[in-house]
Amino acid sequence: MQRTAVNPWSWSLNFGFNQAEVIEGQTKVLVCAGQTAVDGDGTPQHAGDMGAQVALALDNLEAVLAGAGMTLANVVRLNMYTTDVDAFLQHVGALAGRLGAAGVMPPGTLLGVTRLAFPDLMIELEATAMA
Repeated sequence: MQRTAVNPWSWSLNFGFNQAEVIEGQTKVLVCAGQTAVDGDGTPQHAGDMGAQVALALDNLEAVLAGAGMTLANVVRLNMYTTDVDAFLQHVGALAGRLGAAGVMPPGTLLGVTRLAFPDLMIELEATAMA
C-alpha cells in the first residue's frame, strides 16, 4: 500500500493529520466500529478522565487492528466523536503521538456530540484501515 499525503495547507500537520491521502495498492480493508474506553466486558472506564479515555480507546482500537493483522500504521481514516471538544483538544497530543510513532497522520473528522453509547464515555474513535 502506498500513501501520498495531500495538504494544500500545512496547518493540519500541527494537529497530526493530513487533509487527505491517496491510497494505492490496497488489498485488504478493515472498517472498525467505534472504539471507546471500555474494558473487556464492555464496562466504561475512567469516568471524567479524558486523557485516560483517549489512551484506552486507542488501546482498544489497536486490539481490533491486531485481530485483523494490522497496526495503527494501517489506519487511513480516523473519526473522533467526543462529548467535550475542549477537553479532547487538551489530550490530542497523546493521540497524535501514538499515530506519529506509527508513521501515519490519517485524515479524519472531529465531532462534538451530546453523548455516546454510555453516559460516562467521553471519546469514541472510528477507524478505517488498509493493508
